[in-house]
Amino acid sequence: MPGTNKPKWVALLEPKYPHLDWNENDITAQLHEYIDSDQKRLNWSIISNVEHHFPKKSITRVKGFAAKYPRIDLRFATIKSSLEYKYFFEAKNLKEKSSALKRRYIDTGIENFNSKKYENGCLVGYLLNGDVELTIKGINSLLVKDNREKETLIKEYCKYHDNYYESSHSYIQCLKHYIFDFTLLHN
Repeated sequence: MPGTNKPKWVALLEPKYPHLDWNENDITAQLHEYIDSDQKRLNWSIISNVEHHFPKKSITRVKGFAAKYPRIDLRFATIKSSLEYKYFFEAKNLKEKSSALKRRYIDTGIENFNSKKYENGCLVGYLLNGDVELTIKGINSLLVKDNREKETLIKEYCKYHDNYYESSHSYIQCLKHYIFDFTLLHN
């Protein structure tokens, strides 16, 4: 990839990159495979898994009860000095021209953190079609339409990722958003 302006994470995915028609679970599984095989993960003592379940005491223990647990797409964990730290990632596919996917990003992404269904984590948007800025503008337009102007995504600086945003919410304060522009893999 000499001479290109592609982010470093893109190089990690080539040539086995996610296809633009993959489901978000397919992409998360592919990313997890790369994370799990990376030596840095071992150096940093990070354990990862996909589809982490959150057990709920309110769910009656009868056949099939585990399928009713909330689950999040990806979990990182580390143990330091007998303390375990966990961080969660909820992934959503995005396309610039798909209001349905942007609505889903809000309703089952942002809202699951805002309602505290998910805690201590961030949203990862997998952009499969279009432009990052226009996609974020579309998400923000839907939030404004829902009278949630204060929750719009604002671009912030992140040393490790160019397409990083934050949004403010009454219950969780700051929610982090990382947009992975998979259209770069196909240019």
